[in-house]
Amino acid sequence: MEEVKEKNITNKTVVITGASRGIGAEIVRLLAMENYNIVLNYNKSENEAKQIQEDLLKQNKKIEIFKADVSKREEVKQLIDFTLKKFKTIDVLINNAGISQTKLFTDILDEDWNKMLQTNLSSVFYCCQEVLPIMINKKDGCIINISSIWGITGGSCEVTYSTAKAGVNGLTKALAKEVGPSNIRVNAIAPGIIKTEMNSYLTESEKNEIKEEIPLNKIGMPIDIAKCVKWLIEDKYTTGQIISINGGWYI
Repeated sequence: MEEVKEKNITNKTVVITGASRGIGAEIVRLLAMENYNIVLNYNKSENEAKQIQEDLLKQNKKIEIFKADVSKREEVKQLIDFTLKKFKTIDVLINNAGISQTKLFTDILDEDWNKMLQTNLSSVFYCCQEVLPIMINKKDGCIINISSIWGITGGSCEVTYSTAKAGVNGLTKALAKEVGPSNIRVNAIAPGIIKTEMNSYLTESEKNEIKEEIPLNKIGMPIDIAKCVKWLIEDKYTTGQIISINGGWYI
């Protein structure tokens, strides 16, 4: 009788920031189903984080949740220390936490600018810097940064957001070159418009107008990004890439 092998056995540990909703939550669910050890970071959405944890624990998945504002280095350190206490190591870091803002350039305040860069760019810097010694020590690791199409093309009335995401793209490429010799892969995913709460301000009319501009004539779903994350974790020869998943909106 042919031996039946258990599918998807892994003991790798993944830290996912800003993962209680939207794209982050979908990444958590998909990787949990692949039997990764999950640390779901959240800042404000505690109820959502607890619900995801409860759902996955019922399915015998390994998931911990941890509250931290990753725009603050000290709280990032606490997140990493918590993960190491629970799972001993960190194999994958997914920098997903972020905020958005739509505002005329001439109306942008200093606090708007500083908050956007701190939340969307400095958080990536802090998380990478705190995790890398662990990965360098074992000469293995994977970092995935969730960027945006606007970090590639720039978005009207989204200068602060576009600037921060362009910074994420630059950090991704430069860091990939630096840590490649340590067998650490660093990539970014730059989604187009995805059906998440971040885009809930759009009216149906505005969504239809956008869909007409997209060759595939549809708005993306969080699972589209999560599947790319899974592939980037599993692939061993892709690094320094900004992968734009946008239905052909930007070609």
